[in-house]
Amino acid sequence: MILWLIVFCEIGFWIFLFAGLFARYQLKKERLSRIILLCVPMLDIILLSATFIDLKNGVDATFAHGLAAAYLGFTIVFGKEVVSWADCKMSGKATQQAPLFGFSYALYEWKVWGRGILACSITACLLSLGIELVGQPQRTEALSDWYYILVSMMVFWAVFGPLWYTVFPKKRC
Repeated sequence: MILWLIVFCEIGFWIFLFAGLFARYQLKKERLSRIILLCVPMLDIILLSATFIDLKNGVDATFAHGLAAAYLGFTIVFGKEVVSWADCKMSGKATQQAPLFGFSYALYEWKVWGRGILACSITACLLSLGIELVGQPQRTEALSDWYYILVSMMVFWAVFGPLWYTVFPKKRC
């Protein structure tokens, strides 16, 4: 059930995002646009609530429960940037570009990776909250496994992202 709710929330994110921007730029209804865009974080609250209710009702934690925490952590950190990017695209304004080469690009990659660390930290807090909520380690093993997933993901990202561009700077084309 949680996996389908994650899929629903992801689809809902894009529907509310584009509907809000459509209301703003095509219908010229700024207030309606704001109301629709406020539904985007409501999806996160629904997902978090459903996940914790599911765990509290005795369901053993699954990979999907951990995925819900990761989805929320990354949405909290990167969601506003995605909304801003889509807003710029719809308005026709130029989006702020990442530096294209050299040390500036490596620094940009380190900053984005740092935001990934923040997203993983939020995810880890949500996982810990779920583990505490259940209070039975044998039922929340799948949530504990996510700590390893998060660390592995961030190490992989560091090596093949910012560290790579620090050691092998991107050249000007």
